[in-house]
Amino acid sequence: MYKVSQALALTGGRVLQGANPEATIDNLLLDSRKVVFPQRSAFFAIQGANHDGHQFIQDLYDKGVRTFFVEKELPLFQTLEANFIEVPRCIEALQRLAAAHRQQFRYPVVGITGSNGKTIVKEWLSQLLAGYFRIIKSPKSYNSQIGVPLSVWQMNHFHNLGIFEAGISQTGEMEALQQVIQPTLGILTNIGPAHDAGFASRSEKIDEKLKLFKQTDLLIYCKDYEEAHRRIEALQIPTFSWAFHRKADVRVMHLERHGTFTELSFVYLSESHTLEIPFIDDASIENVMHCLCLMLYFKLPFPEIVGLVFNLKKPAMRLELKPGKQGNYLIDDSYNNDLSGLQVALDYMNLQPPGKHKVAILSEMYETGLPDEMLFEQIAALLQQSQIETLIGIGQRFVQYRSLFDQVFAKQANYFFEDVGSLLNAELLDKLSHSLILVKGARRFAFEKIVQRLQEKNHRTVLEINLDALVHNLNFYRSCLHPTTKVMIMVKAFAYGSGITEVAALMQFHKVDYLAVAYADEGVHLRQNGIYLPIMVMNTTQEDFDFLIDYDLEPNIFSLPLLEELTHYLQQRSSKIAIHIELDTGMRRLGFLPEEVTHLTTHLLAHRNRFRVAGLMSHLAAADSDAHEDFSKRQIEQFQTLAAQLEKALGYDVLKHMLNSPGIVRFPEAQMDMVRLGVGLYGVEANKKLQGKLESVGTLKTTISQIKHIRQGESVSYGRNWVASRDSRIAIIAIGYADGFNRKLSNGVGAVQINGQLTPTVGLINMDMSMVDVTDIEAQVGDEVIIFGKNPTLFDIARQTDTIAYEIMTNISERVKRIFYTN
Repeated sequence: MYKVSQALALTGGRVLQGANPEATIDNLLLDSRKVVFPQRSAFFAIQGANHDGHQFIQDLYDKGVRTFFVEKELPLFQTLEANFIEVPRCIEALQRLAAAHRQQFRYPVVGITGSNGKTIVKEWLSQLLAGYFRIIKSPKSYNSQIGVPLSVWQMNHFHNLGIFEAGISQTGEMEALQQVIQPTLGILTNIGPAHDAGFASRSEKIDEKLKLFKQTDLLIYCKDYEEAHRRIEALQIPTFSWAFHRKADVRVMHLERHGTFTELSFVYLSESHTLEIPFIDDASIENVMHCLCLMLYFKLPFPEIVGLVFNLKKPAMRLELKPGKQGNYLIDDSYNNDLSGLQVALDYMNLQPPGKHKVAILSEMYETGLPDEMLFEQIAALLQQSQIETLIGIGQRFVQYRSLFDQVFAKQANYFFEDVGSLLNAELLDKLSHSLILVKGARRFAFEKIVQRLQEKNHRTVLEINLDALVHNLNFYRSCLHPTTKVMIMVKAFAYGSGITEVAALMQFHKVDYLAVAYADEGVHLRQNGIYLPIMVMNTTQEDFDFLIDYDLEPNIFSLPLLEELTHYLQQRSSKIAIHIELDTGMRRLGFLPEEVTHLTTHLLAHRNRFRVAGLMSHLAAADSDAHEDFSKRQIEQFQTLAAQLEKALGYDVLKHMLNSPGIVRFPEAQMDMVRLGVGLYGVEANKKLQGKLESVGTLKTTISQIKHIRQGESVSYGRNWVASRDSRIAIIAIGYADGFNRKLSNGVGAVQINGQLTPTVGLINMDMSMVDVTDIEAQVGDEVIIFGKNPTLFDIARQTDTIAYEIMTNISERVKRIFYTN
């Protein structure tokens, strides 16, 4: 803990108001929605292009927070009895405080950076070294300018090894992270194209990353990365190197893949050794080699290293939201458990729509550095703050401290078991229904058995939705907008195939202004699942009118007959409704034509007691086309003229919105009051100008059901359209055109990825399954098959089928299970 007066000195801040300089700071708070221990927290009011933490100060004060680091003085401060410390930049103050905390500890700290592999190397080192050290590590992928100080802040004197990752995207970032982590040991995983856009050259990126290691005692790296090797030698950083192709401290002499594992021979200190690695892909082998070097540096006995490496498992580095039995939803984080990770998982749980019974299934935590009583008090506080309604605790210490939880949660049911087997035998899990269940446990407890019991058993084909990518894309488009421009998110068509409820809940959590659906039943579904944002219904019919009133939906009115029908209905119900008016400025789809606006205005004024016009909208016909830019500009000009006439006649301001995703990029001068963000949110930049700024959201995956050996001359699938030109191995995969795997991809037009390699389709795609040629690649039954994701991409599939990416996304069948995850 630090006193406010100490934090003031460490950050170089200026006291604006000091109610209690002796108050303690134990928690660093950046999000007003994540307050757990308010009296011991300090809030950092970070300002960004589209975010200002100062606007949440009153809310935090009401929740009990009394220490604030701010970047500007506000009149509000005079009315609050709290500590207000002004600093030039709150992020720098956060980093300085964490850097000072780091200086208290003298045990080894490993700093990891590189283009790829940072998180998995950190997680593997934590697995491999857990029996030798008490480890503190970055939770999840906390490697940013904010994530690093929050990670380092968790260090305490119980630990004797720190492992932290550092990620950068442009110059000038690594020096700050180095001062926070202050690594004594370093690992450079690799150098690749990730974030190249933020640097003038690859060498500039290497130099920036190497700033993390300017004071390390030792740097572990692969000598085969020639450019990085030259820079490391020039900087004279002490090293522990490994390589395939040149002399190094650890020289790999031979590598042979055997189906599911790799046998690797190497020389270290003039002695030859053999190691079996339970992976065959190049990235995993490279990551294991970094871990091996650190274990050798720590002088772990080699026979123990062999056993540890052979038992390595790929860590679950993400939270997954999965459908469960009996109307349950599972948040699967079943492979690790610590306080930081619990906070992250509960935050994710709180992001979900309200309405389901909230259950937490937790294992004991190890190596936290806290006395048991304090540890379980903090667990109880986190659960209480997240309004957990049922706790199922696993482990002897949970049983020992059950009275604490019974006291804190006196009005709810709590259950405690010594091990997972006892829970499964109790049949308690079978009684859970319509609940949101967090499953979070340390690896040794084998919580995957709990997930297997609870998870819905269905189709092996899944569409994985990266929620972090959705947020990244949202923030990119927000960065293109004026601070006052509102955002409407299009969640029609099952949120472009991504899952309407989950995407809407995420957008609600991130405070967008509006949602839009195609039909009223989609809006009803959202209301029934806890979505309270304003919802515009694009295509309304007379049959929808009851739903509009009962579920507070805002219809888009596009014709005089529809308006007259709605007016009659509202008069009969003595009701009033908010509506949006669509004007057709050239799309020639829905909407009032310019010559109809006079009649529209007359009707609205005559029935102003039945309508509040919330918005005026139009739709660009060719926003993504350079060839039709003049046409788009004429549409915008006409809409602004008509909207001004209507607004003047109504006598009040309304939200004017016209720009879609490509329009946001191409016509920033026409943002008006609100924009409608659709396909861009889901990772498609329709202009094809800024695609590199967006992240891929969906990955469609299936598995291999069977492998058959086909003789030359034999045919495959219906119609005998494909005949083997050689003896071949054919994999049958569990996806067909009923799932959204387009039949046009048959007979080698399309390809899928198996174990990192593309392999073509063979024969016609069937309704529920398809065949691919695996003659030239390593493959076995059960292997993962990527239909689209990073390779092949949505754009590859769209090009091969002569369509657009939107169609590929929206054609994924609802029988394909959606799994939502966050890294």
